[in-house]
Amino acid sequence: MTDKMKYEAVLFDVDGTVLDTSEGIVLSVRETIEHFGYEMLPESELLKFIGPPIEWSFRDKLGLAEEDYKAAAAYFRDRYSNVNLLLAKPYEGIFELLDFLKSKGIPMAIATYKKQDYAEKLLTHFGFDKYTDIIYGSDYEGKLRKCDIIDLCIDKLGVSDKKRVLMVGDSSHDAKGAELAGTSFAAVSFGFGFGEFGGEDINDYEHVIYADRALEIKTLFREDEDA
Repeated sequence: MTDKMKYEAVLFDVDGTVLDTSEGIVLSVRETIEHFGYEMLPESELLKFIGPPIEWSFRDKLGLAEEDYKAAAAYFRDRYSNVNLLLAKPYEGIFELLDFLKSKGIPMAIATYKKQDYAEKLLTHFGFDKYTDIIYGSDYEGKLRKCDIIDLCIDKLGVSDKKRVLMVGDSSHDAKGAELAGTSFAAVSFGFGFGEFGGEDINDYEHVIYADRALEIKTLFREDEDA
């Protein structure tokens, strides 16, 4: 994509992209592991629970059978949704970026693996709902892929040229989802996949920018705008 091509819409991931949700998620995972008496994982592994569907993480990180990882996921959801959900903070510059996009008349949407009700509650609490009411999250069965969630947003936005849709995310799930959905991808380094936290390599995925700060995304929309 060239600098001259105009993006008609921007989609945002939640965990690690617009919100640092690590405190609430990691605490809920710790509480779940302690409740079931499983061996506690190191902090570096606990952080990897952020982003993917929680069933996958309990299955893969603890090696649990289906009945056990589903029970763990249910307990986690109870602790997270009822106690720890709002232990989060917006990333520096994210509201300035959203204000900029809104001033340009560029429609926005949320495409996240976070459960729909969690995403809506979080985004409303922190004021993201004034920028978009298009929020698509994961289903409780974990059947929706990230590309499916992205497609739901695109259908709602009514954009026909998917390459003119920019997906902004922090992990391989977002990058792969954008690739499969046919959108452009902007990566951020401050989340939980790429960069120091997750250790995923951004060079494995096609992207139009790898931003260390949220405001750097502005450079994709106006060449003379300082990031």
